[in-house]
Amino acid sequence: MASSVEFIEFVCEQLEGTGAVRYRKMFGEYMVYVNDRPVVLVCDDVAYVAIHDELKELLSEAPTGVAYPGAKERYILDVDNRELAHEVITILLPLTPLPQKKAKKKTS
Repeated sequence: MASSVEFIEFVCEQLEGTGAVRYRKMFGEYMVYVNDRPVVLVCDDVAYVAIHDELKELLSEAPTGVAYPGAKERYILDVDNRELAHEVITILLPLTPLPQKKAKKKTS
């Protein structure tokens, strides 16, 4: 089951105020970017964030899961809790690198 546009838009609304929020469809699911950093993976209407030591205390009670087969285990973010979501994003932003642009292949 793919994520609904309504859910991804709700996630983005909940994250408003943390920075420039946008989403991008990837492989039938979505990645949410804040200030161009990929911070929330949304699959099957579930929001996932990377597991970092800096989040252990804050998300000690949060469930974990795997977004898709072969993916790393991640925390499941309670996006209904806007205050918690903002805290998590604030912690994740400095820990999350900007995506590297792929070099274009030269054609001869």
